[in-house]
Order: sequence, then structure tokens, then C-alpha cells
Amino acid sequence: MKMTPLAVIVGSLLILATIVFVVVILPFAHTSKTVPSDIFRVRTAEESAGRATYIANGCVYCHSQSVRTIDWDLGAERIAQAGDYVADYPILLGSQRTGPDISQAGGEHPDDWHMAHFINPRYTRTLSLMPPFEFLGPAKLDNLIRYVQSLGFKDADKRMTRQRYWKAEAVKAYEAGPDANVAWLSAHIPQGWRDVPNPYPTSAAGLARGHKIYQDFCLGCHGPVGDGMGPAQQWIYPPPLNFTILKNREISGGILYYQIMNGITGTAMPYFKRDLESEKIWDVGNYVAVYFINDSDANTEPRGIDAAYEP
Repeated sequence: MKMTPLAVIVGSLLILATIVFVVVILPFAHTSKTVPSDIFRVRTAEESAGRATYIANGCVYCHSQSVRTIDWDLGAERIAQAGDYVADYPILLGSQRTGPDISQAGGEHPDDWHMAHFINPRYTRTLSLMPPFEFLGPAKLDNLIRYVQSLGFKDADKRMTRQRYWKAEAVKAYEAGPDANVAWLSAHIPQGWRDVPNPYPTSAAGLARGHKIYQDFCLGCHGPVGDGMGPAQQWIYPPPLNFTILKNREISGGILYYQIMNGITGTAMPYFKRDLESEKIWDVGNYVAVYFINDSDANTEPRGIDAAYEP
């Protein structure tokens, strides 16, 4: 075959046609058959406006929206499905993990936590790399929160129903006064946890570890002296717990562990069971007990055999 001008033109057109068929036509033929998933619903106008703000500010470059089978983080209970995205144009997928995947983030936190987070992410996550978005103003931030709270669609709606219910209960307990508030918080912790002391002895090393963990995860809401007056406080209601009121209220190490591990749904207190290993939760609980509550049950009865590496 001679390389004539006609052969170059025809060959180029054939190559182009093949590329268009493989890259455009075949994927379209496949995706056009996609049906909505079992959790899909149409977004509200506010949620759609928030999505536009999300796209305009490049949020997708750090927060992908495609949970994979290899992921072990937020949303990993449900692997992303094609039917979740049938109404999304453009589809905001990718594998970038600069920030957490948020495809199932709706209902993980109440609205006030998100407001403090968007005002300045360091208020809620001290080590966050995310830039502040206070410049967007209240209206756009409200829409952005509505969009994030919609991620997960019907599953997110169920979580939001739970958040709203427990927020009303938490507000009622807080406004009833410190005694009622502490009693309400403790009453929702299983009895077995209430009876467990902190199994780690109070040591300089353990308290130093607890101090570092507190700075990394807790300081933005609870403040440097544990009085609940951290920089996030002005956007959060009920406000973060003032640890200093817990003195002489029978707060065991197990109570602190359970609330740090599982969070307090309806309030801005998130769960840390995915962020912190067991010893880190015990260490930060002991730090709070020693320095803010001034009442620690560390290494008291009932106790078992000391671990191999303990003083």
C-alpha cells in the first residue's frame, strides 16, 4: 500500500471514527441503560445550588465521590453504584484522596458542625488541609450544607432524620441545666461501659499522648482548657461540653471512652472510632479526666492482668 494523500486522509478518518466509537458511543450506549439505584432521589433546588457551589470552588479535586471496595473510611458501608449518579452532570468521580471521600457524607454530622467546618475547617478538624470558605457568605454556605447533607440520598435522609431527632433531645437536655444535661448524656451509655474504669495507668507518657490527641482532634470545639469555648463554639448549639462541670458526677473512664468512640448523635460531637485506635481513646480520655475533670479512675478496680508493656 502506497502512502498517498488519499490513504492518509482515509486512514486518519478511520482512526478517528474508531476512537469516537470506543470512547464516546460505547460508553454512552452502556450508561444510557443505567437505572436509578435503590437510594437515588431527585435533589431539591437548594441541594442543586449547593452542588453548583461545590463544583465552582473545586471541592471535587480533593473529595472524590466514588467509594471503592478497597476503601476503609467514611461511606465504606456502601460501595458507590452507577445508579447513584444518573442525574449528575458532570459526574464528580475520581480516586483523589487529599480529603475524605464524601459520597455518603449526608447525616454524618449535624448542620451546625458543617457551618463551623466551612467557616474554618481547623475549627472542627485541627489538622485539616482544607481552605476556609467563610467568603461564600451565609446563603451559599447554607446551600452547600444542604448539598453535603444530601450525599447518600435516601440513606442520608434517614441519617438526617436521626440527627434532627437527637438534636431536639440534646437541646432540651442542655437547656434544662448542667445536672440534667450530664444525667441525660450518661443515661444513654450502656451500663457495662459506665462500670469500666480506664485500664491504662496515669503516666507522664500517657498524659503526653493524650494531650497531643486532644490538640489534634478536640481543641477546636472544647477549647484549650476544656471549657467548651473553642473557636467552633459560636456556630454550634447545643455548645460543646464543658468538661469542668463533670467533677463529682461519677464519670468513669468507660463513659468517656464510649462517648469519644461513638460520638453524640444530634450534637457536633462526632464519633472517632475510625480516627483513633483503642489506646488513643483511653489516653485522651485520661487526659480529659486528669486535667479538666480532676477526677480519674485510671488503673483502678475492676482490673485484669496488666498488658505486657505497662509500668
